[in-house]
Amino acid sequence: MATTKPDPAVSQIYAENIRASTARPATPVKVDPQLVKKIRERVQIFRGMTHECLLRTLSLGDYIPLKAGQVIFKEGDLGDSFFVLAAGQVVVELTRAGNTVELARFGPAECFGEMALVSQQGRTATVRALSDSIAMRFYRETIDVNPESGFHIYRNIASILSARLKESSIQLARLSTSGKPES
Repeated sequence: MATTKPDPAVSQIYAENIRASTARPATPVKVDPQLVKKIRERVQIFRGMTHECLLRTLSLGDYIPLKAGQVIFKEGDLGDSFFVLAAGQVVVELTRAGNTVELARFGPAECFGEMALVSQQGRTATVRALSDSIAMRFYRETIDVNPESGFHIYRNIASILSARLKESSIQLARLSTSGKPES
């Protein structure tokens, strides 16, 4: 009798549904109102949130210290979260034919890994800390069970990805016409 292997996508969806049903509820945290205002203004993925919504959203994040050189995730890894850099710097890289190509660098108040929330596919690049850093990690299942947070985050992800696609298109056009990237 032949045995069939479960579809990894089905397994992932099943696991996410279980995590979402057991996700910890948002517990408000006490944060300086001026700091919350700065976060709302400077961190694009949180734009448009009310003070209360942002507090609930921030309480969902896990704070992760990163050492210089530490890989946060690798290209191809299953993605179930995105990160907001609180301090430090990270680099986004692809490796092709043994050559590593730097795609972007992000610093404080910038997010990365957000494509995992919308694509539900493997990570499209490797992200590594360039310096000792602190990141906030937000899991898809906790965002998805908080409709107000999810609405703002997904809308802002669309804006962020649109801006990055526009910049990539400009760089590609420059490469195709001149053969050299513009610095």
